[in-house]
Amino acid sequence: MSLHDLHVTLGWAVVVANAAAGTWALAAHWVTGLRNRALWIGVAIAQVLIAIQVILGVINMQVNDIEVNGVHLFYGFIALFTVGIIYSYRQQLEQWQFLLYGLGGLFLMGLALRSMFIPAV
Repeated sequence: MSLHDLHVTLGWAVVVANAAAGTWALAAHWVTGLRNRALWIGVAIAQVLIAIQVILGVINMQVNDIEVNGVHLFYGFIALFTVGIIYSYRQQLEQWQFLLYGLGGLFLMGLALRSMFIPAV
């Protein structure tokens, strides 16, 4: 499997993971029974996948000497910064934490989808 194929496949994993984590966190805002450790593990996995995806994209760009569309890069780095922003607000918005992670996860999913459908090269 080439770096490009791995980047594309991992892109879909980012979309699915953030959709699942975001939906779960939103539901947990209203259904307290959904608030458990597994939710936070899922959120962590979804957000770590974004960091791995960005790193893999940069490596792919450097190794294969690819000139990538600036908008594609923009969405990738905005997703990475969004993870940091969500994480930094978790203490301040403690009573809204599940909404923060739910809407944030869905926003990250949207950024990933938008990035995937913009021609990268």
